Amino acid sequence: MVRNIFKGLGIALITPFTQQGEVDYDAIKRLVDYQLDNGADFFCILATTGETPTLTADEKQKIKDLIVDRVRGRVPILMGCGGYNTAAVVKELQVGDFRGIDGVLSVCPYYNKPSQEGLYQHFKAIAAATKLPVVLYNVPGRTGVNMQAATTVRLARDCDNIVAIKEASGNLEQVDEIIKNKPKNFDVISGDDALTFPMVSCGAVGVISVIGNALPKEFSKMIRLQMNGEYDPARKIHHRFTDLFSLLFVDGNPAGVKAMLHEMGFIENVLRLPLVPTRISTLQRMSEIMKELKI
Repeated sequence: MVRNIFKGLGIALITPFTQQGEVDYDAIKRLVDYQLDNGADFFCILATTGETPTLTADEKQKIKDLIVDRVRGRVPILMGCGGYNTAAVVKELQVGDFRGIDGVLSVCPYYNKPSQEGLYQHFKAIAAATKLPVVLYNVPGRTGVNMQAATTVRLARDCDNIVAIKEASGNLEQVDEIIKNKPKNFDVISGDDALTFPMVSCGAVGVISVIGNALPKEFSKMIRLQMNGEYDPARKIHHRFTDLFSLLFVDGNPAGVKAMLHEMGFIENVLRLPLVPTRISTLQRMSEIMKELKI
């Protein structure tokens, strides 16, 4: 039986770029070291927060190799592998380079809005194409389709290597339904920073976090406190960051967290089109809050 090893604070790692728009590999090294030193429990690489659709195949390979070499097995690495063409995702899993990778994150097929049966068959085919653990990713606000709790639980029961779901529906009732009915070897992971506190309270085992890129120490502390049943101090940390949570996404992801990391001196504030940097007004408000929080 395959068990989920992706627990605690997972970092949905950004891809930093230079002022010239090239991948900043040195900045990736700095970020990985900073996050490991400050409580990251695992990394989620080459997914949506990493602007992966804008990366070339060569860039993706270099980023993957660099992170695997930098982490050196200290924490697990989850890598994005998904799309709306089931056959193409299956082929990538069969022929792609997954050396040093501990699991794959696969997003619900987007744009074409398959039925629940279509979602089930899609992920069943993906699970059969790899021996790696598979983490499902449900984010209907972006894909246009919601994978219902019954479909998630069905996949968890029928596919041994489907070990978890990154649940970002924003529907706590749906989250609770999954946790209530799931098999023991299957976990729920928060896909929404702002809902991590209530989701972990319901039984989620951690988060794949955007804000964790910039504030891994604080966010990992909140999760650890919750896991130990210390809800009051964890809630205080959650409430400290509620304003930042909304600002992070008001101009799109990862524009907000890249602006924050730029303010902290880690990276250039550069994204690849069609994404653009966050507005000056958002950046100013974010900077004010960070000063108030003494970050």
